[in-house]
Amino acid sequence: MDLSKGSVVFVTEHNPQSTLFIEYIKNNISSSVLLASPRDGAESLGDNIAVLIMDVDHVDESHMQQWQEVLAEKECLCLAALNMRDEAHAAEILSFMHLSGVFYRYDSLEMICKGIDRLLEGHLWMSRTLMTRLIDCFRKQSLNSYRPACGLTQRELEIIGLLGSGSSNIQIADRLFVSEHTVKSHLYNIFKKIDVHNRTQAVNWARQNLGAPPPLMKTKKRNGA
Repeated sequence: MDLSKGSVVFVTEHNPQSTLFIEYIKNNISSSVLLASPRDGAESLGDNIAVLIMDVDHVDESHMQQWQEVLAEKECLCLAALNMRDEAHAAEILSFMHLSGVFYRYDSLEMICKGIDRLLEGHLWMSRTLMTRLIDCFRKQSLNSYRPACGLTQRELEIIGLLGSGSSNIQIADRLFVSEHTVKSHLYNIFKKIDVHNRTQAVNWARQNLGAPPPLMKTKKRNGA
């Protein structure tokens, strides 16, 4: 998939260093490059975004999840993260974010530009050892996929997985073809079973016990919805 007609957006703080960094990137890739503040709303960026790169030094985990939730509805968009400390840090972020690209603090500007070009071509950009680590993790998840977790039913596991992908109650209801009231009832039961009090705690529990949630896929509206 060729994303070269879309923009590359960096989510980081506006300062002299980031300005110089953006200017270098602009001069060395073919797509337009934009700078967004971590406090900006993703809705304000428009739809012509090909790659969005979040600076983990300035975007915390909760805000990363918020950006992912909003951007999940956009066409032809891949997410990446910048300034990872090391592979362990990258693996931790990948446990709750669906990233196509990973850039480390020690990566050269030339290497970052090369990675962006690969992302614009529709490829992943991360090390082979990190990919192996992720594959091993998913294999373990597959082995445990049919084992009950804290008494959760299969439907409750589906809902908590969608919750971790950033889905709203309405999106979960549309995905599973149930009412929003049914979703709320399931969430009440889930919170009680795993002893949490809100969605954030439930997502953190799922990250620790179930692994990364599935990507949020687009769903067709039900007739009459």
